[in-house]
Amino acid sequence: MTGFEVHAGDGDSPVLLHVPHGSWEIPGDVRADIVLDDEALAAEARHITDAHTAEIAAYAALGARTAPWRFVNRLSRLVVDPERFPDEREEMAAVGMGAVYTRTTHREVLRPDGFDDGPLLERYFHPYAAAMTDAVAERLDAAGWAVVIDVHSYPTRPLPYELHGEGPRPPVCLGVDPFHTSPGLLARAERIFGRFGGTAVNSPFAGTYVPLKFYGREERVQALMIEIRRDLYMSEPGGPANEGVRELGEALGELVAELS
Repeated sequence: MTGFEVHAGDGDSPVLLHVPHGSWEIPGDVRADIVLDDEALAAEARHITDAHTAEIAAYAALGARTAPWRFVNRLSRLVVDPERFPDEREEMAAVGMGAVYTRTTHREVLRPDGFDDGPLLERYFHPYAAAMTDAVAERLDAAGWAVVIDVHSYPTRPLPYELHGEGPRPPVCLGVDPFHTSPGLLARAERIFGRFGGTAVNSPFAGTYVPLKFYGREERVQALMIEIRRDLYMSEPGGPANEGVRELGEALGELVAELS
């Protein structure tokens, strides 16, 4: 099963909208290794899934004159988290939430101690990373630069797994990288998303996603993480969306238009 899908945009668009955490899908063979019962797993999915973020990205693509490309994870982050490092560099591994989660958002057991994550990394993580690398390379070749915009959401109240949950929780958190996020890109995002009630930089979540091939090496790859507080557009946890999905999508489309 392919763990992702790429929605083509305009050939000369530099923008790649990345939606890594919006899916609920867990293949049956992966589910077999998770120790939670069905009710507990459904509760965990409601907490951990960035629900409706794919719809926000879709609205952005519809509203932009130059359509961005979209790279969407088709599988739950409870399968693998494509934005983690698969080794000791990953800070979240300390709470059992590295590339393959072994603990839940409430630090309960998700997979048994000693679980071998190698097959999941081989089947899902590495192909995903390679495809994202290719997608960014294609934007570089086609447009001369690339902008990776991560579309995420986060809960109104911190969950126990958060290592930096004590910081501000603004309506929109903007994750930046000192090498890959230009002042102009950040300023545009602050202006556009500030109208939802305010933004903060790198709080409560920090950084942004760039494929390792380009990270810290290719300045033509720009990146920004947009973390939307869930009460802006949905019922928490994991409930239905409201009109905020369209409004946020249109704002994201405005940012895409400026970058294109």
